[in-house]
Amino acid sequence: MQSTITLSSPTPFGFPPNSLLSRANTPSFQPKKTISVGGGKLGNGRCHSRMDSSVRGFRVRSQMSGGGENGFCTLMEFVGKGGADVGDDLVVLLAHLQYAAKRIAALVASPFNSSLEKQSGVAAGGGGGSGSERDTPKPLDIISNEIIRSSLQNSGKVAVMASEEDDAPIWLTDGGSFVVVTDPLDGSRNIDASIPTGTIFGIYNRLVELDHLPVEERALLNSLQSGTRLVAAGYVLYSSATILCASFGLGTHAFTLDHSTGDFILTHPNIKIPPRGQIYSVNDARYFDWPEGLRRYIDTVRQGKGRYPKKYSARYICSLVADFHRTLMYGGVAMNPRDHLRLVYEANPLSFLVEQAGGRGSDGKSRILSLQPVKLHQRRPLFLGSSEDMEELESYGDVQQKVNPGYEV
Repeated sequence: MQSTITLSSPTPFGFPPNSLLSRANTPSFQPKKTISVGGGKLGNGRCHSRMDSSVRGFRVRSQMSGGGENGFCTLMEFVGKGGADVGDDLVVLLAHLQYAAKRIAALVASPFNSSLEKQSGVAAGGGGGSGSERDTPKPLDIISNEIIRSSLQNSGKVAVMASEEDDAPIWLTDGGSFVVVTDPLDGSRNIDASIPTGTIFGIYNRLVELDHLPVEERALLNSLQSGTRLVAAGYVLYSSATILCASFGLGTHAFTLDHSTGDFILTHPNIKIPPRGQIYSVNDARYFDWPEGLRRYIDTVRQGKGRYPKKYSARYICSLVADFHRTLMYGGVAMNPRDHLRLVYEANPLSFLVEQAGGRGSDGKSRILSLQPVKLHQRRPLFLGSSEDMEELESYGDVQQKVNPGYEV
């Protein structure tokens, strides 16, 4: 049976009544009305001109110099009519998603979150058994899931939310235009060690042609769209900085949270993953469970005997968002060769992002975005990275791990 945590208590899990977590978990929140579509900040073209200049050559210091009206472009400016112009409904949805991200960032950084495990009775580092489609939800996962659900419902723009933490998708409102799939808090098993965690999300258009079906069926079918139909996708990395990386179908862009203003600031426009990196990211403690093709590939590149004549380095955090973010920045390959990562919540959104940045996402044989999900919590092998590295990897033949001795990571 799934655990439940109620957020309506004024002092959840004994948080001090005036603490940030206590205030953040009250149900009465309405986001600041900072959106002004068609005028004001979003209509003045400042962000659009900076987007154009970033194509010619962007330097972070040029974005961060000065401040306020003259210094930088916020996420809301970027998606508004002065920037990418993604549409009014999606702007509203993203405003609520970014607020949820800020709440979760405060949650994972709180000195009080270690008490959640003790009070809930869920052991740190625990997870679902090897035969389970879902991991056992942990307290921070459940709270993060509720934060996102509440934010999406308050937006009024989301018809369906499908979450890694829920058995079935939830129909939120008949008036919503979008479907959101999400892993609310990836990597939470490592949070006591202060290892980076993340939120992953994908956004689809609602399939109105399914509206005649019973609500449970249409919610499920809306959630099982292939990755080729994604309207937008992104992740939020909770680390030394809180970074929201997103794509709306025209490149991949990263925004860093400015804690002094509460704004996500455009710091990495038009990210391009290098065609080849010099890093592979995988849990190679499982080396002897891998197929021959994957073992030969890893042996070759770390000896510098592959198509690239330099030795590769291993970098593995065991936090999907963190490992993927580093790969996106520096190139190389991040992978989990066995059926472990969810196609709907993790593989599709991250593959969308890496493709928009010029890389590739594969299950070792096929393009991830071309796969048709058949189950909500369906798992697949996942390989993400630089185009040349991915091509070389797949040339080794069978790289999908079939052996599963029962470990969880």
